[in-house]
Amino acid sequence: MTNIRSFSTKPSVFDDYQAELLVNSPGRINLIGEHTDYNEGFAMPTAIDKQISFKFRINETENFCRIYSDTFNNGFEFHLDQPLKKQSDWRDYLIGIIHVLQQKNKLLEGFDCMISSDLPTGAGISSSAALECGFCAGLNELFSLNLSDIEIAKISQCAENEFVGSNCGIMDQFASVLSKKDHFIKLDCRSLATEYIPADLGNFELLLLNTRVSHNLADSDYNSRREECETAIRLIKLKNPEIKSLRDVDYDLLEDYRSELSEQTYQRCLYVLQENERVEAAADALRNNDLQALGKLMYASHRGLQYQYEVSCQELDFLVNFAEEKEFIYGSRMMGGGFGGCTINLINSEDVESYITEISEAYFERFKIYPEAIKVAPSAGTEIIKLVSHE
Repeated sequence: MTNIRSFSTKPSVFDDYQAELLVNSPGRINLIGEHTDYNEGFAMPTAIDKQISFKFRINETENFCRIYSDTFNNGFEFHLDQPLKKQSDWRDYLIGIIHVLQQKNKLLEGFDCMISSDLPTGAGISSSAALECGFCAGLNELFSLNLSDIEIAKISQCAENEFVGSNCGIMDQFASVLSKKDHFIKLDCRSLATEYIPADLGNFELLLLNTRVSHNLADSDYNSRREECETAIRLIKLKNPEIKSLRDVDYDLLEDYRSELSEQTYQRCLYVLQENERVEAAADALRNNDLQALGKLMYASHRGLQYQYEVSCQELDFLVNFAEEKEFIYGSRMMGGGFGGCTINLINSEDVESYITEISEAYFERFKIYPEAIKVAPSAGTEIIKLVSHE
Protein backbone atom coordinates (compact mmCIF):
# COMPACT_ATOMS: atom_id res chain seq x y z
CA MET A 1 0.00 0.00 0.00
CA THR A 2 1.39 3.37 -0.97
CA ASN A 3 2.14 5.94 1.71
CA ILE A 4 0.91 8.83 -0.42
CA ARG A 5 -2.87 9.03 -0.78
CA SER A 6 -4.40 11.54 -3.18
CA PHE A 7 -7.79 13.24 -2.90
CA SER A 8 -9.71 15.58 -5.19
CA THR A 9 -12.27 16.83 -2.67
CA LYS A 10 -11.12 19.39 -0.12
CA PRO A 11 -11.01 17.69 3.31
CA SER A 12 -13.38 19.20 5.86
CA VAL A 13 -10.39 20.07 8.05
CA PHE A 14 -9.69 22.92 5.60
CA ASP A 15 -13.24 24.33 5.65
CA ASP A 16 -12.68 26.54 8.68
CA TYR A 17 -8.92 26.52 8.49
CA GLN A 18 -7.05 28.50 11.16
CA ALA A 19 -3.44 28.64 10.00
CA GLU A 20 -0.50 29.50 12.21
CA LEU A 21 1.75 30.66 9.43
CA LEU A 22 1.44 32.30 6.02
CA VAL A 23 4.30 32.05 3.53
CA ASN A 24 4.29 34.01 0.27
CA SER A 25 6.80 32.57 -2.16
CA PRO A 26 7.33 34.51 -5.41
CA GLY A 27 8.07 33.40 -8.91
CA ARG A 28 11.07 34.89 -10.63
CA ILE A 29 12.15 36.46 -13.85
CA ASN A 30 15.64 36.50 -15.29
CA LEU A 31 16.53 39.68 -17.11
CA ILE A 32 19.56 38.10 -18.75
CA GLY A 33 21.93 35.20 -18.14
CA GLU A 34 20.15 32.01 -19.21
CA HIS A 35 21.59 28.51 -18.79
CA THR A 36 24.63 30.05 -17.10
CA ASP A 37 23.83 29.08 -13.52
CA TYR A 38 24.72 25.40 -13.77
CA ASN A 39 27.89 26.45 -15.61
CA GLU A 40 28.88 28.52 -12.54
CA GLY A 41 28.44 31.74 -14.49
CA PHE A 42 26.48 34.95 -13.96
CA ALA A 43 22.75 35.65 -14.09
CA MET A 44 20.44 38.58 -13.33
CA PRO A 45 17.22 37.34 -11.76
CA THR A 46 14.70 38.86 -9.40
CA ALA A 47 11.51 37.77 -7.71
CA ILE A 48 8.25 39.13 -9.08
CA ASP A 49 4.95 40.32 -7.64
CA LYS A 50 3.22 37.02 -8.40
CA GLN A 51 3.43 34.24 -5.86
CA ILE A 52 2.39 30.96 -4.31
CA SER A 53 0.88 31.23 -0.83
CA PHE A 54 1.12 28.52 1.82
CA LYS A 55 -0.95 28.37 5.00
CA PHE A 56 0.60 26.03 7.58
CA ARG A 57 -0.34 24.69 10.95
CA ILE A 58 0.89 21.93 13.23
CA ASN A 59 -1.89 19.34 13.52
CA GLU A 60 -1.02 17.65 16.82
CA THR A 61 -0.10 14.30 15.26
CA GLU A 62 3.30 12.71 15.38
CA ASN A 63 3.79 12.22 11.65
CA PHE A 64 0.56 12.62 9.65
CA CYS A 65 0.65 15.38 7.00
CA ARG A 66 -2.09 16.71 4.75
CA ILE A 67 -1.62 19.15 1.85
CA TYR A 68 -4.34 20.66 -0.35
CA SER A 69 -3.98 22.94 -3.38
CA ASP A 70 -6.81 25.36 -4.07
CA THR A 71 -5.21 25.99 -7.46
CA PHE A 72 -5.19 22.37 -8.61
CA ASN A 73 -8.31 21.41 -6.61
CA ASN A 74 -6.62 18.33 -5.27
CA GLY A 75 -4.22 17.26 -2.57
CA PHE A 76 -2.53 14.39 -0.80
CA GLU A 77 -1.67 13.03 2.61
CA PHE A 78 1.17 10.90 3.90
CA HIS A 79 3.06 9.77 6.99
CA LEU A 80 6.55 11.04 7.72
CA ASP A 81 7.71 7.66 9.07
CA GLN A 82 6.96 5.79 5.85
CA PRO A 83 8.76 5.87 2.45
CA LEU A 84 8.00 8.80 0.14
CA LYS A 85 7.92 7.82 -3.52
CA LYS A 86 7.99 10.02 -6.59
CA GLN A 87 4.56 10.89 -8.02
CA SER A 88 5.64 12.54 -11.30
CA ASP A 89 3.58 15.71 -10.83
CA TRP A 90 3.56 18.93 -8.76
CA ARG A 91 3.61 16.95 -5.52
CA ASP A 92 7.21 15.89 -6.14
CA TYR A 93 8.49 19.41 -5.47
CA LEU A 94 7.03 19.21 -1.97
CA ILE A 95 7.79 15.56 -1.29
CA GLY A 96 11.34 16.26 -2.45
CA ILE A 97 11.74 18.94 0.24
CA ILE A 98 10.56 16.48 2.92
CA HIS A 99 12.99 13.90 1.54
CA VAL A 100 16.00 16.24 1.69
CA LEU A 101 15.12 17.55 5.16
CA GLN A 102 14.85 14.00 6.47
CA GLN A 103 18.21 13.16 4.91
CA LYS A 104 19.61 16.09 6.90
CA ASN A 105 18.04 14.66 10.07
CA LYS A 106 15.70 17.62 10.51
CA LEU A 107 12.86 16.72 12.86
CA LEU A 108 9.37 17.28 11.50
CA GLU A 109 5.95 16.53 12.96
CA GLY A 110 2.46 16.27 11.56
CA PHE A 111 1.19 19.38 9.80
CA ASP A 112 -1.52 20.65 7.48
CA CYS A 113 -0.86 22.97 4.55
CA MET A 114 -3.19 24.74 2.14
CA ILE A 115 -1.72 26.20 -1.07
CA SER A 116 -3.00 28.81 -3.51
CA SER A 117 -1.23 30.48 -6.43
CA ASP A 118 -1.44 33.25 -9.00
CA LEU A 119 1.67 31.98 -10.78
CA PRO A 120 1.13 30.51 -14.26
CA THR A 121 2.68 27.04 -14.50
CA GLY A 122 4.94 26.17 -17.42
CA ALA A 123 5.52 29.83 -18.21
CA GLY A 124 9.20 29.89 -17.33
CA ILE A 125 8.75 32.00 -14.19
CA SER A 126 9.77 29.16 -11.93
CA SER A 127 6.62 28.08 -10.20
CA SER A 128 8.63 24.97 -9.26
CA ALA A 129 11.21 26.97 -7.28
CA ALA A 130 8.43 28.98 -5.64
CA LEU A 131 6.77 25.72 -4.55
CA GLU A 132 10.00 24.30 -3.18
CA CYS A 133 11.26 27.43 -1.46
CA GLY A 134 7.97 28.48 0.08
CA PHE A 135 7.33 24.99 1.40
CA CYS A 136 10.85 24.68 2.80
CA ALA A 137 10.72 28.16 4.36
CA GLY A 138 7.38 27.33 5.98
CA LEU A 139 8.62 24.07 7.49
CA ASN A 140 11.75 25.85 8.66
CA GLU A 141 9.66 28.40 10.55
CA LEU A 142 7.01 25.97 11.75
CA PHE A 143 9.48 23.50 13.28
CA SER A 144 12.35 25.88 14.16
CA LEU A 145 14.83 24.10 11.89
CA ASN A 146 17.24 27.07 12.00
CA LEU A 147 17.97 27.05 8.26
CA SER A 148 19.43 30.19 6.71
CA ASP A 149 17.99 31.69 3.53
CA ILE A 150 20.93 30.28 1.55
CA GLU A 151 20.34 26.83 3.03
CA ILE A 152 16.65 27.01 2.08
CA ALA A 153 17.64 27.83 -1.52
CA LYS A 154 20.21 25.00 -1.62
CA ILE A 155 17.84 22.43 -0.12
CA SER A 156 15.21 23.42 -2.67
CA GLN A 157 17.70 23.05 -5.53
CA CYS A 158 18.77 19.67 -4.14
CA ALA A 159 15.15 18.50 -4.05
CA GLU A 160 14.68 19.45 -7.70
CA ASN A 161 17.99 17.87 -8.76
CA GLU A 162 17.89 14.63 -6.80
CA PHE A 163 14.19 13.93 -6.29
CA VAL A 164 12.32 15.62 -9.14
CA GLY A 165 15.08 14.88 -11.65
CA SER A 166 15.70 18.30 -13.20
CA ASN A 167 19.38 19.14 -13.12
CA CYS A 168 18.83 22.87 -12.58
CA GLY A 169 21.27 25.39 -11.16
CA ILE A 170 20.75 27.57 -8.11
CA MET A 171 19.43 30.74 -9.76
CA ASP A 172 15.68 30.14 -9.51
CA GLN A 173 15.69 29.15 -5.86
CA PHE A 174 18.13 31.90 -4.89
CA ALA A 175 16.00 34.58 -6.53
CA SER A 176 12.78 33.25 -5.02
CA VAL A 177 14.18 33.45 -1.49
CA LEU A 178 16.71 36.31 -1.48
CA SER A 179 15.42 38.98 -3.86
CA LYS A 180 15.08 42.62 -2.83
CA LYS A 181 12.12 44.77 -3.88
CA ASP A 182 12.79 47.03 -6.91
CA HIS A 183 16.20 45.49 -7.56
CA PHE A 184 17.80 42.96 -9.86
CA ILE A 185 20.39 40.53 -8.51
CA LYS A 186 23.68 40.22 -10.30
CA LEU A 187 24.33 36.69 -9.10
CA ASP A 188 27.63 34.86 -9.22
CA CYS A 189 26.36 31.29 -9.46
CA ARG A 190 29.69 29.88 -8.29
CA SER A 191 30.30 31.85 -5.10
CA LEU A 192 26.69 33.07 -4.67
CA ALA A 193 28.10 36.57 -4.27
CA THR A 194 25.40 39.10 -5.01
CA GLU A 195 25.10 42.69 -6.12
CA TYR A 196 21.65 44.24 -5.82
CA ILE A 197 21.23 46.68 -8.70
CA PRO A 198 18.31 49.14 -8.60
CA ALA A 199 15.68 48.34 -11.22
CA ASP A 200 15.36 51.95 -12.36
CA LEU A 201 13.48 51.45 -15.63
CA GLY A 202 12.12 55.00 -15.92
CA ASN A 203 9.04 55.02 -18.16
CA PHE A 204 9.70 51.43 -19.22
CA GLU A 205 8.43 48.25 -17.63
CA LEU A 206 8.68 44.49 -17.98
CA LEU A 207 6.02 42.55 -19.84
CA LEU A 208 6.01 38.78 -20.09
CA LEU A 209 4.28 37.07 -22.99
CA ASN A 210 3.52 33.44 -22.32
CA THR A 211 3.54 31.33 -25.48
CA ARG A 212 1.24 28.81 -23.76
CA VAL A 213 3.50 26.11 -25.13
CA SER A 214 3.85 23.56 -22.34
CA HIS A 215 7.26 22.33 -21.33
CA ASN A 216 8.76 20.26 -18.55
CA LEU A 217 12.20 21.18 -17.23
CA ALA A 218 12.76 17.63 -16.07
CA ASP A 219 12.74 16.38 -19.64
CA SER A 220 15.77 15.23 -21.58
CA ASP A 221 16.26 18.40 -23.65
CA TYR A 222 17.09 20.58 -20.65
CA ASN A 223 19.32 18.02 -18.96
CA SER A 224 21.12 17.23 -22.22
CA ARG A 225 22.32 20.84 -22.53
CA ARG A 226 24.01 20.57 -19.17
CA GLU A 227 25.54 17.24 -20.14
CA GLU A 228 26.98 18.75 -23.34
CA CYS A 229 28.70 21.47 -21.34
CA GLU A 230 30.02 18.95 -18.82
CA THR A 231 31.31 16.74 -21.64
CA ALA A 232 33.38 19.64 -22.93
CA ILE A 233 34.78 20.33 -19.47
CA ARG A 234 35.77 16.70 -18.98
CA LEU A 235 37.76 16.85 -22.22
CA ILE A 236 39.44 20.16 -21.38
CA LYS A 237 40.30 18.98 -17.84
CA LEU A 238 42.42 16.15 -19.17
CA LYS A 239 45.22 18.61 -19.89
CA ASN A 240 43.97 21.49 -17.74
CA PRO A 241 43.05 20.00 -14.35
CA GLU A 242 42.44 23.46 -12.86
CA ILE A 243 39.34 23.88 -15.03
CA LYS A 244 36.22 23.16 -12.98
CA SER A 245 33.47 24.55 -15.20
CA LEU A 246 32.88 26.79 -18.22
CA ARG A 247 33.36 29.70 -15.83
CA ASP A 248 37.10 28.91 -15.96
CA VAL A 249 37.30 28.71 -19.77
CA ASP A 250 38.23 31.70 -21.91
CA TYR A 251 37.84 32.14 -25.65
CA ASP A 252 41.43 31.14 -26.44
CA LEU A 253 41.20 27.90 -24.49
CA LEU A 254 37.87 27.02 -26.03
CA GLU A 255 39.28 27.68 -29.50
CA ASP A 256 42.20 25.33 -28.75
CA TYR A 257 39.70 22.50 -28.31
CA ARG A 258 37.39 23.37 -31.16
CA SER A 259 38.64 20.59 -33.40
CA GLU A 260 38.11 18.03 -30.62
CA LEU A 261 34.54 19.13 -29.89
CA SER A 262 31.54 18.65 -32.10
CA GLU A 263 30.40 21.91 -33.67
CA GLN A 264 27.22 21.66 -31.63
CA THR A 265 29.08 21.32 -28.32
CA TYR A 266 31.44 24.12 -29.29
CA GLN A 267 28.51 26.45 -29.93
CA ARG A 268 26.92 25.52 -26.59
CA CYS A 269 30.12 26.47 -24.79
CA LEU A 270 30.66 29.63 -26.84
CA TYR A 271 27.17 30.78 -25.99
CA VAL A 272 27.83 30.42 -22.24
CA LEU A 273 31.04 32.48 -22.45
CA GLN A 274 29.24 35.18 -24.42
CA GLU A 275 26.20 35.18 -22.13
CA ASN A 276 28.38 35.72 -19.07
CA GLU A 277 29.84 38.79 -20.78
CA ARG A 278 26.35 40.01 -21.61
CA VAL A 279 25.35 39.82 -17.93
CA GLU A 280 28.36 41.94 -16.97
CA ALA A 281 27.48 44.45 -19.71
CA ALA A 282 23.83 44.48 -18.65
CA ALA A 283 24.84 45.35 -15.09
CA ASP A 284 26.85 48.29 -16.45
CA ALA A 285 23.89 49.38 -18.58
CA LEU A 286 21.56 49.36 -15.56
CA ARG A 287 24.01 51.31 -13.43
CA ASN A 288 24.29 53.89 -16.22
CA ASN A 289 20.51 53.97 -16.89
CA ASP A 290 21.22 52.98 -20.50
CA LEU A 291 18.10 51.01 -21.28
CA GLN A 292 18.77 50.91 -25.02
CA ALA A 293 22.10 49.17 -24.42
CA LEU A 294 20.35 46.78 -22.05
CA GLY A 295 17.73 46.00 -24.69
CA LYS A 296 20.33 45.20 -27.33
CA LEU A 297 21.93 42.72 -24.95
CA MET A 298 18.55 41.06 -24.41
CA TYR A 299 18.07 40.57 -28.16
CA ALA A 300 21.61 39.19 -28.47
CA SER A 301 20.92 36.79 -25.63
CA HIS A 302 17.86 35.46 -27.43
CA ARG A 303 19.74 34.89 -30.68
CA GLY A 304 22.37 32.94 -28.78
CA LEU A 305 19.69 30.79 -27.19
CA GLN A 306 17.99 30.37 -30.55
CA TYR A 307 20.95 29.50 -32.76
CA GLN A 308 23.78 28.36 -30.46
CA TYR A 309 22.11 26.78 -27.45
CA GLU A 310 19.05 25.74 -29.45
CA VAL A 311 16.49 25.92 -26.66
CA SER A 312 14.04 28.29 -28.33
CA CYS A 313 10.99 27.38 -30.42
CA GLN A 314 9.01 28.95 -33.25
CA GLU A 315 6.52 30.59 -30.89
CA LEU A 316 9.24 32.29 -28.86
CA ASP A 317 11.08 33.39 -31.99
CA PHE A 318 7.89 34.84 -33.43
CA LEU A 319 7.34 36.97 -30.32
CA VAL A 320 10.93 38.24 -30.28
CA ASN A 321 10.95 38.97 -34.01
CA PHE A 322 7.70 40.91 -33.67
CA ALA A 323 9.06 42.94 -30.76
CA GLU A 324 12.29 43.78 -32.56
CA GLU A 325 10.36 45.78 -35.13
CA LYS A 326 8.89 48.10 -32.47
CA GLU A 327 10.78 51.25 -31.47
CA PHE A 328 9.00 51.32 -28.12
CA ILE A 329 10.35 47.88 -27.20
CA TYR A 330 14.05 48.15 -26.39
CA GLY A 331 14.64 44.46 -25.74
CA SER A 332 13.03 41.02 -25.85
CA ARG A 333 14.25 37.49 -25.22
CA MET A 334 13.06 34.05 -24.29
CA MET A 335 13.28 33.39 -20.58
CA GLY A 336 13.64 30.21 -18.59
CA GLY A 337 14.72 26.73 -19.58
CA GLY A 338 13.30 27.04 -23.09
CA PHE A 339 11.15 25.00 -25.45
CA GLY A 340 8.21 27.24 -24.55
CA GLY A 341 7.38 29.54 -21.69
CA CYS A 342 7.66 33.32 -21.86
CA THR A 343 9.46 36.13 -23.54
CA ILE A 344 10.47 39.06 -21.36
CA ASN A 345 10.04 42.46 -22.98
CA LEU A 346 11.45 45.85 -21.99
CA ILE A 347 8.63 48.08 -23.19
CA ASN A 348 7.54 51.70 -22.86
CA SER A 349 4.71 51.84 -20.33
CA GLU A 350 2.52 53.99 -22.59
CA ASP A 351 2.48 51.30 -25.28
CA VAL A 352 1.82 48.21 -23.18
CA GLU A 353 -1.93 47.89 -23.62
CA SER A 354 -1.98 48.59 -27.36
CA TYR A 355 0.93 46.21 -27.89
CA ILE A 356 -0.81 43.42 -25.99
CA THR A 357 -3.76 43.78 -28.34
CA GLU A 358 -1.56 43.87 -31.44
CA ILE A 359 0.68 40.95 -30.57
CA SER A 360 -2.26 38.86 -29.36
CA GLU A 361 -4.00 39.20 -32.72
CA ALA A 362 -0.80 38.47 -34.68
CA TYR A 363 0.07 35.48 -32.51
CA PHE A 364 -3.44 34.06 -32.82
CA GLU A 365 -3.34 34.46 -36.58
CA ARG A 366 -0.08 32.50 -36.70
CA PHE A 367 -0.62 29.83 -34.02
CA LYS A 368 -4.40 29.80 -33.37
CA ILE A 369 -3.92 30.44 -29.66
CA TYR A 370 -3.64 33.65 -27.71
CA PRO A 371 -0.52 34.47 -25.69
CA GLU A 372 -0.92 35.34 -22.03
CA ALA A 373 0.29 38.84 -21.11
CA ILE A 374 1.76 39.14 -17.61
CA LYS A 375 2.95 42.49 -16.25
CA VAL A 376 5.63 42.00 -13.61
CA ALA A 377 7.68 44.16 -11.28
CA PRO A 378 10.85 43.28 -9.33
CA SER A 379 9.75 42.22 -5.87
CA ALA A 380 11.02 40.90 -2.56
CA GLY A 381 11.80 37.26 -1.87
CA THR A 382 10.03 34.82 0.43
CA GLU A 383 7.77 36.47 3.01
CA ILE A 384 6.79 34.77 6.29
CA ILE A 385 3.87 36.05 8.35
CA LYS A 386 3.01 34.51 11.73
CA LEU A 387 -0.76 34.44 12.08
CA VAL A 388 -1.24 32.85 15.50
CA SER A 389 1.11 31.36 18.04
CA HIS A 390 1.09 27.60 18.41
CA GLU A 391 0.32 26.54 21.94
